Amino acid sequence: MEIATERAPAVAGRFYPGDAEGLQRAVDHLVDPGAAIEPVPALALMAPHAGYVYSGALAGQTWARAEVPDRVVLLCPNHTGYGVPRSIWTRGRWALPGGGLEVDAELARAILTRARLEEDRDAHRYEHAIEVQLPFVRARQPAAKIVPICLAGLSVGECREIGEGIAAAIEALGEPVLVAASSDMSHYIAADEARVRDRLALDRLLALDPAGLYNVVRAKGITMCGYLPATVALYAALAQGARHAELVGYTNSGEVSGDFERVVGYAGALVTR
Repeated sequence: MEIATERAPAVAGRFYPGDAEGLQRAVDHLVDPGAAIEPVPALALMAPHAGYVYSGALAGQTWARAEVPDRVVLLCPNHTGYGVPRSIWTRGRWALPGGGLEVDAELARAILTRARLEEDRDAHRYEHAIEVQLPFVRARQPAAKIVPICLAGLSVGECREIGEGIAAAIEALGEPVLVAASSDMSHYIAADEARVRDRLALDRLLALDPAGLYNVVRAKGITMCGYLPATVALYAALAQGARHAELVGYTNSGEVSGDFERVVGYAGALVTR
């Protein structure tokens, strides 16, 4: 029997509005900067993945800052523990309220072989970190096709292998592709401490130093959940000639909740040639 290739939304109505009209309204508001901003042709970006009430504004600003082409590779950490550590979803469709996005089977197959990933849906089925990015992708480029990749337990060498494999697949394709890493920053510590710790990681990201990012997160115990996707995205961007990175913004959950003693940090960043 054919295995279903459409992924149903796992967190609609919790992380973002569960009805088509409400989601459209929310995302239209979040990606509208209220001022003229010229999008840039980014090789990679990093955006936060909490509920929209907490990090949606910064995620929207980050997606609004980037030109979004017809093909987007989305990298996320594995929060659920399901599936394999190097998981790629290679065909079908990811549903959303109001209309989903097709998986880019051609690009996915090219990445699968070059980056030594595994076809697997279990890692993705209940994972929120890519799903919450998709309404922004759809808003910025309704025709976009996606390649979802979920990662866990990687060495820095494996991050480099995957990132350079993604870059090789993009080069072979010969078309613009945006690589997007989904990550929050420090979790459940005081805002002042989170800012200091997160700055250590962001300094390495902005220096285009993927090994430095990987190593400082591990050495300093920074609870940046998506440091593996961010490391992979940096390697992919560097292999395509990245020269610059910019911080779109940094904030934390306390700005919404009022609790600055136990926050989650959020950052948005772009990488360009």
